[in-house]
Amino acid sequence: MKNIIEIDGHKALVTFDPDLGLLRGEFLGLSGGADFYAASVDALREEGRLSLGTYLEVCAEKGIAPFRQFSGRFNVRLDPSLHEAAVAAAAAENKSLNEWVAQTLAEAAKAS
Repeated sequence: MKNIIEIDGHKALVTFDPDLGLLRGEFLGLSGGADFYAASVDALREEGRLSLGTYLEVCAEKGIAPFRQFSGRFNVRLDPSLHEAAVAAAAAENKSLNEWVAQTLAEAAKAS
């Protein structure tokens, strides 16, 4: 994936903060925030390990579940013309809109 690194089995989004002149990492799928900064990728990985460790320790101390639970459901708001086009595309593939959207998202996620 673009701009995603894995640290100790957890994915983090990497961006560049132009105001600080540093790389910024933010773990995905946490129930709270654990971001970290560094000037190089190697240093970012190390800062990520430290940040994640601290986050997990605090969650354990406070009895907080550290990771988000995903239900597998989400709502999407679309322009009506895009909604209509998606229904037509799904029908053309003899799929429900839900099946078509899930497949399209899976393909897009795999490609990125």
